[in-house]
Amino acid sequence: MPTIEEIADAMYKMIKDAEGQKKLKPTDLIKAVADAYGTDKKTSKLAIRSLVDSGRLVYTYFGGSYLEIPSAGD
Repeated sequence: MPTIEEIADAMYKMIKDAEGQKKLKPTDLIKAVADAYGTDKKTSKLAIRSLVDSGRLVYTYFGGSYLEIPSAGD
């Protein structure tokens, strides 16, 4: 079973890879890591929380909640 840090790193990579092409919702990340690692929703949410709390990702709102890498100007 991967650690929360490993899951968070995988989520960050997904967001970074999709940057400029598609905005990802938290549910997109939860489903993707559940398929890849077999994690449960609670573990995925903890990983998202650690990314947001550390400032690696921020929530944005464009007709729905999305997770993005903060821009350098923020």
